[in-house]
Amino acid sequence: MSKSVPTYELYGENTGKKPDFWLHCETIPSRSSLHHWEIRPHRHERFFQILYIDAGSGDAIFDGESRAIMPPAVITIPPRLNHGFRFSRDIDGFVITVLISHLKAAPGDRSRLGEWLAVPHLTRLDMNHGDAAHVAGTLKRLCDEFANRRSGRNDLLEAYLTSALFLTARLSQQGVEGQGASDEGERRMEMLYGLVQRHFRSHEPAAFYAEALGISPTHLNRIVRAKTGHGAHELIARKLVDEAKRELVFTLGSVQEISYRLGFTDPTYFSRFFLKQTGETPRAWRIAERAKLGM
Repeated sequence: MSKSVPTYELYGENTGKKPDFWLHCETIPSRSSLHHWEIRPHRHERFFQILYIDAGSGDAIFDGESRAIMPPAVITIPPRLNHGFRFSRDIDGFVITVLISHLKAAPGDRSRLGEWLAVPHLTRLDMNHGDAAHVAGTLKRLCDEFANRRSGRNDLLEAYLTSALFLTARLSQQGVEGQGASDEGERRMEMLYGLVQRHFRSHEPAAFYAEALGISPTHLNRIVRAKTGHGAHELIARKLVDEAKRELVFTLGSVQEISYRLGFTDPTYFSRFFLKQTGETPRAWRIAERAKLGM
């Protein structure tokens, strides 16, 4: 990778200036107009970006390869990718910047969403298609919610982001051979993610989820390892850790309060669990992560 390509948090800003919260949204003209409608090649180390193009035209440049932008469209950009843009003066839309640690899947992991997030995409939106219209509306609602600090803001931002990404991934994969239909393992994984989301606070073992799916624990472990590279126990533990990290960074609750909310009856055991999973105590991790985010 060329050392001449700068790394930014937000384009044109020093890395010491952090985006607000874990997600930032702004209009495309507000920044591109300051740079004569051209965003030169750069990359983001810890951020994933989504551009919603509502009007205008231009070119997206991914690692030196140019692709024409025709609205309405969604552009998704993984971290550490050299990218730039040339926009027409009538460009309109939003750019959303998200901490990769807050995505539902890590770009590059073995899940279908993770694999999709790891590669840049320019997805045209056919507004006659219900999912496409929903994506456009959801991204607009997300940016409106970001701009207005109302109650429930964080949960709504997360819900809008997740919905828009999953639907955009589905739309971009339609018509691609082998991508439209989920195999048995993929369907089981989707069901497992839903079950874990509902039950992770009760600390159910992998055997509980295997029984709910009607398969043996060994079969469940084989499916999870094939799709994620981790066993079922690790997937469940990672969900608890991810929720703990979110609470530690984005809520004011004490470590003790967070441990109870996550289903731990003993805060000391929660601290040992978190230390084993991350190499840091909850308090030390919270201080370090908030410092990185300028909070």
